[in-house]
Amino acid sequence: MRYQISGKQIDIGDALQTHVQTELAEVMGKYAGRPTDAHVTFSRNAHEYACEAIVHLSTGLTTQARAHDHEIYAAFDKCSEKLETQLRRYKRRLKDHHRERSQPVELSEASSYILAASEDAHESEPETLQPIIVAEMQTKIPSLSVGEAVMQMELAGAPVLVFRNEGHSGVNVVYRREDGNIGWIDPSALEETPSA
Repeated sequence: MRYQISGKQIDIGDALQTHVQTELAEVMGKYAGRPTDAHVTFSRNAHEYACEAIVHLSTGLTTQARAHDHEIYAAFDKCSEKLETQLRRYKRRLKDHHRERSQPVELSEASSYILAASEDAHESEPETLQPIIVAEMQTKIPSLSVGEAVMQMELAGAPVLVFRNEGHSGVNVVYRREDGNIGWIDPSALEETPSA
């Protein structure tokens, strides 16, 4: 497995890098089969350290976690525990997913935009209906089954996931609802229903 361990405006020593590699190798070996690479980033905000880890699995799925603590090692350990919890929860499905799938998850290119939030949340009417684009970047849309999409969303700790449905190649969305359940938006289901 390839490791990329870095610090945002802080120095990461060899001892911490060795600790990260050892702990991640143990967790991934236990639950994930064959991860391809891991990106671990440490940062500091005032008196608190943050650790964010993103691990790409050989099947094309990705798991990620983020944690904070006053000690840098403790921040990583909390982050590692979150990754381990996610992987333990999906261990059986990850192993089955890898066995059933002969090819890694197919990814399609797409543009991703970040729009500026309004200055005043209580503003009754915006001056213009054109949003201000703060950032533009490339992203990848995976081709998954609905079950795999829910698993990917949970592994990534994301509130929403846009994916291409393997069943009909249409773009779908899964998201976490306020009541804790998962919502699934499938526009193609409406197209298949005959209108009265």
